[in-house]
Amino acid sequence: MSKILMISPQKCNNCKTCEAVCPNSAVNVITFEDVAVSVPIMCMQCEDAACMKVCPVGAIYRDENGAVVSDRSKCIGCKVCISACPMGNIHYSTVKKIIMKCDLCDGDAQCAKYCPTRAIEFLDSTTANINKKRVIASKFKEVFEEAQF
Repeated sequence: MSKILMISPQKCNNCKTCEAVCPNSAVNVITFEDVAVSVPIMCMQCEDAACMKVCPVGAIYRDENGAVVSDRSKCIGCKVCISACPMGNIHYSTVKKIIMKCDLCDGDAQCAKYCPTRAIEFLDSTTANINKKRVIASKFKEVFEEAQF
């Protein structure tokens, strides 16, 4: 069964443990001071992944676990995927000359494993969990609409 990342912003205490343990530097905790909320931002493994669609060499694909990952041996560093990502969660390593994105740590998501408040969870992709994820996203959206950024 595939798994999903569940982000619960109300649980995040801005400790940045997720950033520290991510082997791909693919997590960034953003703090929105106006509404006193911190949110771990990472690849959400989109069902209809724009990064995968635009990659001219097929370096971004869905693996056997359902994760949207990159094949570093195929990546040509064109950075088109960076522009396509609606969440802004792909970056380019100038040292390695490749894109870096979340690969769910090959099914052992370190960000979720070490999150002390369980603001990030790596759960089975059940109907109930997907519905819970939608509810959390909807509530989070409401907070920002009320804040009127």
